[in-house]
Amino acid sequence: MITTISADGTDVRGYDQGRGPAIVMLGPGLDDGTRCGRMATILARRFRVVRLHRRPYRLDLKADPRLGGAPCTIAQEVEDVLAVVRAIGEQVVVYGHSDGGVVALEALAAAPSSFAGAVIFEPPAVIGAPLGGEDGQVLRRARAALAAGKPGKAMAVFMAETVGLPHWQAVLAGATVAIVPKYRRLVPGQLDSLDALDRLGTRLDTCATIEVPTVLLGGDRSPAHLSERLDAIERVMPRTERVVMRGRDHGADLKHPGQVAGVIETLADKVLRPPR
Repeated sequence: MITTISADGTDVRGYDQGRGPAIVMLGPGLDDGTRCGRMATILARRFRVVRLHRRPYRLDLKADPRLGGAPCTIAQEVEDVLAVVRAIGEQVVVYGHSDGGVVALEALAAAPSSFAGAVIFEPPAVIGAPLGGEDGQVLRRARAALAAGKPGKAMAVFMAETVGLPHWQAVLAGATVAIVPKYRRLVPGQLDSLDALDRLGTRLDTCATIEVPTVLLGGDRSPAHLSERLDAIERVMPRTERVVMRGRDHGADLKHPGQVAGVIETLADKVLRPPR
């Protein structure tokens, strides 16, 4: 593990493996820091890979009375990322998947000199209507289900209304979450992250300031709105490359980790220098 301290005094943790130029990985929702493990193992043959255990999904922080169980902001997550980069002591490539991709984009804008490059996989960036529904009605329904002791239903609402899965897939995903204790415990963090994304709002003007070389990654079988969000980011960011994985969806990191790792490795080889 790598540990350091964020700007507000909160400890930051990440899985740390391999040696060489550094890659920092920010997983998607419902990730306890282990989701990117297979990709990290592939990349760690040549790189130092740090997988952040993101703050929204840290159960120990939610139980900390000093924090009051309060949801964190995207800005706090960015400070966590920058603290890890400072601890590494070299420019890094950052990989961000889904809501982790939004955090990565904000980190690139906040401290561009800390990053040599980035791979951003289908970030649910707000480009119009709120992700949690007009007036937050989707988020309210999901939180009401959670408060009623129905985390599976809460996730089904989220998967159908925000992620955009067909109804039957959303119900199946919710049922899976409900029966797997690890995922069930992380549902509040997923809803808190959704709220944080909507509070952050539209940030295309901020994306336009990012000049770090960035690969915008997506799959052609993912929900269409994710491609539309990548389109919007691509139009404003000056140094992007668009990569579309044929026959892949939002879970390509789990189903085809070698392919996603290959995209990260290709960029890292272009932009990273071996540490001195």
